[in-house]
Amino acid sequence: MKHFILFIFLIFSAPALAQEMSIGKSDEPLEITADESLEWHRTEKVFIAKKNAVATQGEANIAAQKLTAHYREDAKGDMEIAKLTADDQVTIKSNETTAHGQKAVYDLDSGLATMTGDNLKMVGPDQTVTAQDRFEYWINDGRLSAIGRAKVTRLEDTVEANKVSATFKESAAGERVLDSMEAIGNVVITTPTEVITGAYGIYHAETNIAELSGGVQIKRGLNILEGEKAQVNLNTNISKMFGSAQNGGRVRGVFYPGSEEKPAVSN
Repeated sequence: MKHFILFIFLIFSAPALAQEMSIGKSDEPLEITADESLEWHRTEKVFIAKKNAVATQGEANIAAQKLTAHYREDAKGDMEIAKLTADDQVTIKSNETTAHGQKAVYDLDSGLATMTGDNLKMVGPDQTVTAQDRFEYWINDGRLSAIGRAKVTRLEDTVEANKVSATFKESAAGERVLDSMEAIGNVVITTPTEVITGAYGIYHAETNIAELSGGVQIKRGLNILEGEKAQVNLNTNISKMFGSAQNGGRVRGVFYPGSEEKPAVSN
């Protein structure tokens, strides 16, 4: 059971995912280019870039057919971007991760960046995340969520849930690292050998313990293991299945000896 639990709860640990859609937050200059036009609406305090527009800041950039940047001015007349909106064929790149959607809105005051549209996808070096509704990144809180039948794929393993969220914190070295991760609602984890289902899952990086709860079922071929809660201690490599109080804390397992395919033996 350790294999697939470890997979799902570490899938979001790549620091690049935590930096998605954070353009505009750093002190580096923000550069906006476009093929057709760059409009400056002084009264409304808005810049509008049209056709193959790209906003770049440091190693991050947002590309879309239309970019709209709302700004404000201080007493000295210095400009500060307050809100950035990207429309149509949106691509956001940061380090080795790229997110795709139809619309992205980044409100710097609230610290919320949202991406919506059909075929939402976030692709990293060794994982892909998709969602039907939206991606949310609460930058100040360090929380990234995929909402609406979110699916995470890594090699031959997948996890699906109504919502998958990862919370990050700053390490002693000043790096953003994984703190915890949740899979919420109709959780389905599939590996080449097992399918595990439940209602809720959480992983805490500090303790290195993962838990699934809510009618947990593990299937391996014809073999089935059922309980209310499963816990995996990744430090000790000990896995436990627990029952609910309603059934006296009992768990259930049905095993079929010889049901799993055995490798062929050559003479």
